[in-house]
Amino acid sequence: MAAGDNVQAVDLAQLPVPQLNQLRSQFEEEEQMLTQSLAQLKGVQSRFMESQESVLKLSKKETGKDVLVPLTSSMYVPGQLADVEKVLIDIGTGYHVKMTVSDARDYFTRITEYITKKMEIVQKNLIEKDKLRQVTTEILQLKIQAQQQQSAQQQARGDYTDTINFNFSNS
Repeated sequence: MAAGDNVQAVDLAQLPVPQLNQLRSQFEEEEQMLTQSLAQLKGVQSRFMESQESVLKLSKKETGKDVLVPLTSSMYVPGQLADVEKVLIDIGTGYHVKMTVSDARDYFTRITEYITKKMEIVQKNLIEKDKLRQVTTEILQLKIQAQQQQSAQQQARGDYTDTINFNFSNS
């Protein structure tokens, strides 16, 4: 945690049922968000690994080889490989960098390792949120059961007092 973080521990057992419900919902939303983030990171990691494999497959004997060059995701034009020693890498937000094959391989290794570390962090956060949600749900269930038992006891006591009428009038 950062030095400026103001974190305060809260005893979940002391929270009322509505706040526990709200907290559980918040944990569920955070779990969904983390699950989506993890899926997106896996997709990005997969694309980088695929690019790395493609770079590794390039060899000098492929110079002049016929290829299809993508213009859009669904439109290609025929072309030929002119230089297999250098590749153009999309590094994000529309920027491309010309690299040697070995530099590209190193780049993809670094970025894949970075994404893997981020995925591990998201996975740990996801596990922690799941544990918090489970604990909150258990406490919520216990509180609801206690309220139901208390209500049933009050009704039982209330039924007896309702049926006993004392008449102290002297008629």
